[in-house]
Amino acid sequence: MDNENVTAVPEEEVPPAKNSWQKETVDWIVSIAIAVVLAFIIKAFLFTLVNVSGTSMTPTLADRDKLFVTKLMYKPTVGDIVILKPPADTSKHYVKRVIATAGMTVDIDPVTHDVSVDGEVLDEPYITGKTTEIGHALTYPYTVKEGEVFVLGDNRNPGGSLDSRAIGPIPEKNVDGKVVFRLLPLSSFGSVYK
Repeated sequence: MDNENVTAVPEEEVPPAKNSWQKETVDWIVSIAIAVVLAFIIKAFLFTLVNVSGTSMTPTLADRDKLFVTKLMYKPTVGDIVILKPPADTSKHYVKRVIATAGMTVDIDPVTHDVSVDGEVLDEPYITGKTTEIGHALTYPYTVKEGEVFVLGDNRNPGGSLDSRAIGPIPEKNVDGKVVFRLLPLSSFGSVYK
């Protein structure tokens, strides 16, 4: 019987067990850090969820509604419901409806309480009542300047909405995004536009 030459194959080295928990900890930290960065990017640039606080957009929106807001390359358009930061206090967030954009002229008639844009009275089935207060921030008719929007709440009763009548036009850069639909309550899930 011939003798066969057998070559021993070295076994794979296994790293010491004490290093495996350190590697796993580092992997977890890196994964969590990536998730936090991605969440920040999504919230800052793509979309976010917001809670309504107050009644300035009644009857369209109610206190404690949860809204889905898109931010991606958004430019305000007339009729959009938006989330914005008032110029005097950018730490706050308001939800309002865009009534006019740059170059449009807004007027609020103190007698009929109608709101008109470029001479046309707006059909506003979404408001709670006529616009009885014209506010003190602007003189009407008011032409919206470049880079601004004019916003109103849907609840225009006295004291119902702090909007462009009281705080003036809103710089477009202060508009964070457009409300797309309502998530909660489930009984009102869906579009906020009628």
